[in-house]
Amino acid sequence: MIRTAALDALPVREAVPALVAALDGHGTAVLCAPPGTGKTTLVPLVLAGLVGGGPRRRVVVAEPRRIAARAAARRMAWLLGEQVGGAVGFTVRGERVAGPDTVVEVVTTGVLLQRLQRDQELTGVDVVVLDECHERHLDADTVAAFLLDVRETLRPELRLVAASATTDSAGWAHVLGQGGLGGAPVVEAAGVSYPVETVWAPPARPVRPPHGMRVDPAQLAHVAAVVRRALAERDGDVLCFLPGVGEIARVAGQLGGVDAEVLQIHGRAPAAVQDAVLSVARHRRVILSTAVAESSLTVPGVRVVVDSGLAREPRVDHARGLGALATVRASRAAGRQRAGRAGREAPGVVYRCWAEAEDGRLAAFPSPEIRIADLAQFALQAACWGDPDAAGLALLDPPPAGAMAAAREVLVAVGAVSPAGAVTARGHRMARLGLHPRLARALLDGSAALGARRAAELVALLSEEPPREYGDDLAGAWRQARAGGDAYAARWRTEARRLERAVSPAGRTAETGAGAAAGTAPRTPLGRGTAAGDQPPDPRASNAGEAASPASAALEETTPGRNPVLSASPAFEARGPGRSPGSGAAPDDAAAGLIAALAFPERVAKARGEGAFLMANGTAAELGDGSRLRSAPWLAVAVADRPPHSASARVRLGAVIDEDTARTAAAHLLTAGEEVRWEDGDLVARAAERLGAIELAVRPLRTPDPALVRAALLDGLRAEGLGLLRWSPDALTLRARLGFLHRTLGGAWPDVADDRTLLERADDWLEPELSRARRRADLGRIDAGQALNRLLPWATGEAVRLDELAPERLEVPSGSRIRVDYSAEHGQPVLAVKLQELFGLAETPRVAGVPVLVHLLSPAGRPAAVTADLASFWQGGYRAVRAELRGRYPKHPWPEDPATAEPTRHTNARLRR
Repeated sequence: MIRTAALDALPVREAVPALVAALDGHGTAVLCAPPGTGKTTLVPLVLAGLVGGGPRRRVVVAEPRRIAARAAARRMAWLLGEQVGGAVGFTVRGERVAGPDTVVEVVTTGVLLQRLQRDQELTGVDVVVLDECHERHLDADTVAAFLLDVRETLRPELRLVAASATTDSAGWAHVLGQGGLGGAPVVEAAGVSYPVETVWAPPARPVRPPHGMRVDPAQLAHVAAVVRRALAERDGDVLCFLPGVGEIARVAGQLGGVDAEVLQIHGRAPAAVQDAVLSVARHRRVILSTAVAESSLTVPGVRVVVDSGLAREPRVDHARGLGALATVRASRAAGRQRAGRAGREAPGVVYRCWAEAEDGRLAAFPSPEIRIADLAQFALQAACWGDPDAAGLALLDPPPAGAMAAAREVLVAVGAVSPAGAVTARGHRMARLGLHPRLARALLDGSAALGARRAAELVALLSEEPPREYGDDLAGAWRQARAGGDAYAARWRTEARRLERAVSPAGRTAETGAGAAAGTAPRTPLGRGTAAGDQPPDPRASNAGEAASPASAALEETTPGRNPVLSASPAFEARGPGRSPGSGAAPDDAAAGLIAALAFPERVAKARGEGAFLMANGTAAELGDGSRLRSAPWLAVAVADRPPHSASARVRLGAVIDEDTARTAAAHLLTAGEEVRWEDGDLVARAAERLGAIELAVRPLRTPDPALVRAALLDGLRAEGLGLLRWSPDALTLRARLGFLHRTLGGAWPDVADDRTLLERADDWLEPELSRARRRADLGRIDAGQALNRLLPWATGEAVRLDELAPERLEVPSGSRIRVDYSAEHGQPVLAVKLQELFGLAETPRVAGVPVLVHLLSPAGRPAAVTADLASFWQGGYRAVRAELRGRYPKHPWPEDPATAEPTRHTNARLRR
């Protein structure tokens, strides 16, 4: 029996007529409804005609999380007075509860994405509701883009609703309106009338902000203290939001002895625990939750929310091939969602563990996943859809060009797409596996060496990172999962069976037959490909573990549709008569190592000390104390992250391998050839074999390639400067003179001021000496002055004027030829001469039209005065110099009228003779 009273109590009912009218008129709409209004439960029932008397339609509701999908289906079934599987059902990865009478089906966005790849028309579906759009998960954005493509080209009658409590309504209206004038209609529903009081509860003392995965223990202790305070001050259950599973466990450990049942809810929590959280309880509870409880879920009894203010987002370092879930400050939109949990059933309160002054500085919305996540899987989906660059997809935010380029490299390397971006047969098969392309490559190629079952089990371990207590050894975690009875082991076995069926010949035949029977051939109007299966769990949604393992570096070049031969490695040679690599005879360590290396070949690593490794991508890696992997000569790193301010990655999960396995899995990184480079102050020439950044073998080269030698010597000159050449005083003077002429006259006179400029013209002035050099000592024999002469403007004839325009020396009235100093980078040339030698010189000497700066020296050669205007000096400044110095140097002439005196280099005694 339909629970009419409960349906009538949902505030969204007031907005339903406007929503129906918007869909009737436009086919798309944006529904903005605060938490608790019934947008997730009443709206689908009305659109399906199950309540309200409208026409019967089949409705698919897409939720970002599995727990939300199950909960929404159960709530709708309860409102109809039915069990799940009747008129309302759900499908999530590994679980389907639906039947022939199901009209409303709740699915995860990953499930819907793969259905669209399998059946682009979405046959039989009349309405799609994309719930919780504000979370901006990549799958949800992709599904919306695909559905809009279908509406435009195949099924204009397909209705589409984007629903959220705190969304960018204008942005979604524009996208759903496909750029039309005014976009899609926006329908707003009034919120629940229950007020939620805000209590600001910042820490008493400053705590360190989150860095990477790390959360200051003082912050977690403060959150636990606020939970205790809330229990003492308020009635009702307490829902506490924390960023991840690890933080939940630590806060739970600090809540011992509280007068309440402490429950932990997250994507990894067993179904029984999830059901318990969503059921009415007899006793008071404290529910510690990740972001899974932000949206779509009404947790009965909750009157208090404690918000840590932290969230998790993926981060990818494409240069190092590393990724992780980073702890960040939650957005204001997330804060509103979390606070709304307290006011679902009655007035409530939210304790925010930060200062009110900080709130305005928070981001308005969470970062769209398309901007920050690894895009390899998105790029494969787009390629299977027929739009490899995603240029034609209606996306709220375009994918970053750099991330798409890195994704394309991965897909080309694993043979999923051609260099032009077209999906291959192998790529279609990878997409059907519902795995990241890296893991799909490991499953397909690893099955040939290990058999489908063992490869599937290991890939299932990598698709959802094992709990920390399983350790950092992939082989050990594999054994523990096989023997385990925990919730993770149960999920792992289900996923392993799914992957084994998907990769086995029988499973592929059944899948192909089922697809053909269902009419899932490619649709020619869109020219799209086909795919089936489900997506791996979203790390942000499930908070699965505390480090991600994204693809970001190129894998090996593999001919599309062809698996590489893996049996060459001794680790996989038959251990006895009749055994082959495909028989699964390899030991656990070797099998785990192969799968990890196939998935992450750029992370194969060679030991360079106890617990220290160098990965093929050039990043250093370290193992924790006590790890059994510390003594391994080679390692395949499956999961790693790089702590802030650390030069080395931290290995979270890895497996022992041998060199042959590393060579096989990362064959595309193998290079062999001559290496000539400047190292430790001299030329080093050797023949080397490398696996990426890892040096495998090396021997000295006696006769290296001259071109490589020349390039390495130039590197040395760039690194250490042109001081490596022989610079005589005349050479330095010539460089200074040329620099002066370039500054003063420009034109054909060369710029020789800095080493970089000269090195860019090495061919013009350092040849042929540079080509004859073989080592550092040879550079020291090159006469820099003689080489610089080649840069003079000989072609224009100006070179012959060098001594005229910038003479090396100037003759002064005494007859002396005095060297001119041109070394002042931006100043005038300097003429340093004894004062008595300039008697009678009225005008300041000039070079290239520029007056020199005269340094007048005492008889002892010390500066007595500086002037650029000799005439003025003789008239004024000379008197002061004469008065100061003639008593000190009485043997030298100090005439009263220097303008008419005889210039001299000699003393009075010499003059009298």
